[in-house]
Amino acid sequence: MLKGFREFILRGNVIDLAVAVVIGAAFTAVVTSIVTNLFNPLISAFFKASSLDKAMIVHLNGAEIKFGAVLGAIINFLIVAVVVYFVFVFPINKLKERMDRLRKKGVVEPDAPVTELDLLSEIRDLLQAQQAPPSASAGRHADPLP
Repeated sequence: MLKGFREFILRGNVIDLAVAVVIGAAFTAVVTSIVTNLFNPLISAFFKASSLDKAMIVHLNGAEIKFGAVLGAIINFLIVAVVVYFVFVFPINKLKERMDRLRKKGVVEPDAPVTELDLLSEIRDLLQAQQAPPSASAGRHADPLP
């Protein structure tokens, strides 16, 4: 059971997902700051409120319905979605289209699948390069695996 869990955690996709979550959280903090400190005051000026959260409040039987807060969240989401699309999704899709066109023309060969042996060989070579003195490792080639 633990072996299966370890294999699951060490898969590249899980690690990529963890990195994406951390970067996404940091990115969200930046966008939230932009929305809170730039867009909200501009929009609030139109509603004559100190912040968007305090604009467009409806009182109904003692309850407050905060349409301004919802509008702020929607603006925040739209800004994040637009930036993610134009910074990440759009360029990656264009790159994939270009690579597909080049593959169809025969300019670029299809990617060969990377095996576990290839990855382990790379790791071994990197570790050897880090442990050897700079002069001793110059011009050396890695020994093939037995």
